[in-house]
Formats: sequence, structure tokens, C-alpha cells
Amino acid sequence: MGDASAGSAAAGTTARGARSVLIATCLSTLVVNANTSAVSILLPAISADTGTSVDTLQWAVTGYSLVGAAVIITAGSLGDVFGRKRVFQLGLLLFVLSCVLIALSQDGTGVIVGRLIQGAAGSTILACGLSLLSVASDGEDQLRSVSLWGAAAAVGAAAGPLLGGVLVDLTGWQGLFWIDAGVGVVCMLMTYFTVAESKDPDRPRSIDYLGTVLVALTLAPLILGVSKSGDWGWLSAATIGCLAISVVAGWLFVVVEKRVAVPLLDLALLRNRILVGATLAILIGAGTINGLMYLLSLYFQDPAALGFSSFQAGLATLPATVGLVVVAPMVPRLTKKVGGRQVIGVGFLLTTAGFVIVGFVQAGWGYGAFLLPLLAIAVGMGLSNGPSSSAATAVVPEEQVGAASGVSNMARYVGAAVATAIAATVYASVGADRTDAGASPSDALASGLAAAAWVMAVLSALGILLAVVAIRRHRAAQGTVQDSAAAAAAHLITIPTSAAGAASRPAAGPAAGPAAGPVAGDRPAPTAPRDPS
Repeated sequence: MGDASAGSAAAGTTARGARSVLIATCLSTLVVNANTSAVSILLPAISADTGTSVDTLQWAVTGYSLVGAAVIITAGSLGDVFGRKRVFQLGLLLFVLSCVLIALSQDGTGVIVGRLIQGAAGSTILACGLSLLSVASDGEDQLRSVSLWGAAAAVGAAAGPLLGGVLVDLTGWQGLFWIDAGVGVVCMLMTYFTVAESKDPDRPRSIDYLGTVLVALTLAPLILGVSKSGDWGWLSAATIGCLAISVVAGWLFVVVEKRVAVPLLDLALLRNRILVGATLAILIGAGTINGLMYLLSLYFQDPAALGFSSFQAGLATLPATVGLVVVAPMVPRLTKKVGGRQVIGVGFLLTTAGFVIVGFVQAGWGYGAFLLPLLAIAVGMGLSNGPSSSAATAVVPEEQVGAASGVSNMARYVGAAVATAIAATVYASVGADRTDAGASPSDALASGLAAAAWVMAVLSALGILLAVVAIRRHRAAQGTVQDSAAAAAAHLITIPTSAAGAASRPAAGPAAGPAAGPVAGDRPAPTAPRDPS
């Protein structure tokens, strides 16, 4: 009887601990993703208040993604070695401090620096939060918890632009960051008092810090060169110098990854054609949706275009974010019936069509003219994101699922940073050229948006090609609730589906659940993955 009581008490303690982890991680991922998706809506208000041009404030968006790309895998590794709870709390602390710094900033520099810090904080919270959640429970409880976490991430991203628009009108743009700082403090306290520490005792303590630095050194000059190419000229010494530094840093990254004991990126994974194709599809999808949201947030609020308030602009972009989240959960069942490659191809086809329509934008367009292409892009993204993420973790052995997830998550940040920089540069430079040629402000803005939309259409068309050429046959997810949640959050982060690790199982074998710590930095000894194509 005593043993039974003790066992019951232990089970109750474990259940309470799992609930605490679930609440803390879901709340934190919701606020991080809401914050991230809201910032583009805030840029015109921040620009007016600080006197910093929107072109410069672009770094508040691209810089966030740049740092996130460099840090997300390393953050998972730090959690495995030094404690997931400890590193998760460090991420929350950085998030709170960055929110306070941004809210108190009197100029654009403080906002941009705060967002750079926030990029490290956000990727750390996502990486270690999901790892904490994965090890806090198992079986059906783990599936349910991961599903709720994915749903919270998706809801946060969808609600962010509208929430940001509301707060600009009610409290000023600073209000969002003060509220987020308060929520971050609540999550810190909740984690400190109720969440147990966890580590990976089997993981080597070596961490690839140099690889992290080289990722940043590869991306930062590339984005700077692209962003300034309109002012400097594509063939100027400054632009070519930036691109050269990026190429050299990228080459050094490859050299380093071949030699370190526990690499940031297991280069052997790049032998898997389907994984590479799926990762590039993820990069394109993340890049184009982030570029679109950035451009429309500015265009809708510009007095020479639609002249919307921040709230109206947030409401106007809602079809894109909500449509994506609503469609995505239905995709796993569709993928199981017709195949992942087909669904990804159709998704990119719809996305391309939506961008092509926007490519014909005229100064006289009202909001109604944008609604159909916005919905086409949203549905297309919803169709392509989930199967791409599922494929990335389905075509590797089970012990490499964490590594494959890390690669795809890094690709999202890279795509967001580079594509947003390209879209912003094209939008600004074409608009400036048209203004210099004597066009009205309205015509110049429409021309800039049209040119950027055509660039996004070309990138999306490359996604169609990837689906046809690179993403071949692989085991599809089973269409479970967990798969639907993973698909809904797929434009934000890769959550392994019921097909994860299928490359290490017989074709008729059962589908596996998610690997613990899908974005963690743990790496088994590098092995060449099988190419199931």
C-alpha cells in the first residue's frame, strides 16, 4: 500500500512537472512568434518616432533572422551540455532585456541592436523549449504536448501583425515590447520554480562555436551587400567586397565542419538529395512569406499607397497568416493520399501564381485586388511547408532526425534573412529609380512592389522545380493530430512527424513518434545517410 501511494505521488509530481513545462514553453513560443511577426507592422511607426528610415530599420527584421540562423543549432547544443532549463532561462532573460532595450530606444540603432539580441533569444527559446518539452514526457503525452506547442507557435505568428497594429494605436509601438517583456518574466519565474533541469549525459561536451561565428560571417556581408547594392552599385568595390567575404567565410565554414568533432552541420547529410531538396524548399517558403509580409506591411501603410493605419494593415495581412495556419493542418492527410512531391509542387505553383498577380499591381489598386493573390499565396504556403518539413526528417535514419531538423530550422532563418533583404532592396531601388524618372509617388511604390513580387515569383517557381527534380518518393506522415500541428507550425520550425526517421525502418514498419529534442544540437558520430531515392 505504501509503495502504491509513493508511486502515485511520484506520478503526480511527474505530471505536474510536465504540465509546468508545457505551459512555460507554449506561452514563451507564442509570445516569441507573435513578437517576430508583428515587427514589420511596427516599422513605419518606429521610423516616424525615431527619425530612422525604413530602409535602415530593415535590419531589425533581417538582423533578427541572421542571428537566429547562426544560433539555433548551437543553442540546442548548449542546452544538451549545460542544461536545457538553464539555457532556456538564459534565452528568456535575453528576450526580456532586448524588449526593454527596444522599448526605451530613442533611435533606430537601439531598435536594431535589440532585435539582433532578440534573434539569439528567440532561437534559443524555441530550440531549448522544444527540447525541454520532448524530454518531460513520452508516448501519447509527448505527442499531445508537442502538438500543443506547435499550435501555440502557429497562433502566435498569425496573431502577431494584428496585435501589433492594435497596440500601436492604443499604446504606441513600444507597448508590444513592454507586454512581451512582462510575459517573458512570467515564463522565467514559472520555469525557475516548476521545471526540472535536464541534460544529455551521452553528448560530447564539444560545441562548434567557430561554426556559429562563420555562419554569421557568411550571412552578414551577403545581406549588407544586397541591401546596399542600390546605393553602392552591384559592381562597386564595396558590394563585391561584401560578397567576397561571404564566399570566403562560407568556404571556411565547410572546412571547419569537416574537422571539428561535433560539427554544427553534418556535411554527410548533404549527400541525401531529398533532404537537400526539402531544405531548399523550406528556405524558399520561409524567404518568400517573410519577404511578402515585410513588403505588404510597408505598402499598405504608406500614404502614397493604401494609407492604412497600423491596425488596418495588421488586419489586412491576416488572410495570409490565418489562411496558411488554417490550411496547413489538412495537408498531412492529403499528402498521404497523393504524395508529398505532388502537394509541394502544387503549393509552390499556387504561391507563384499569387506573386505573379501581385507583379501586375497598379497604383490604383484597392485592398480588394490584393485579397485573391494573398489567399493563393497563403494556401500555397500551407500546402508546401508541411510536406517539405516532414520530408526533411523522414528521409534520414532515426538517429539523424535531430540533425536534419536543425538543418531545416537554420534554412528557415537564412531564407527569411536573405529573401527579405532582396525584396526590400528591389522595392526601394526600383521605387527610387521610378521617382527619379518623374513618376508619382504612388506609381513608384507600385512599381517597386511589382518588381519585388516578380523576384518572389521566380523563387517560388524554383520550388516547383525542386519538387519535381529533387523531392522524390519518401514515407509520408500518417495524418495524426501531431502531424497536423507540425504542418501548422512548419513555416516557423520543423517538428518531426510520424514519418520521422523512416529511413531506418522497413517500408512496412510502424511510424515512429518524434525524436526527443528535435532542434537540439546533439550529433551522433557522422555517418553517410542513405539516399532512399
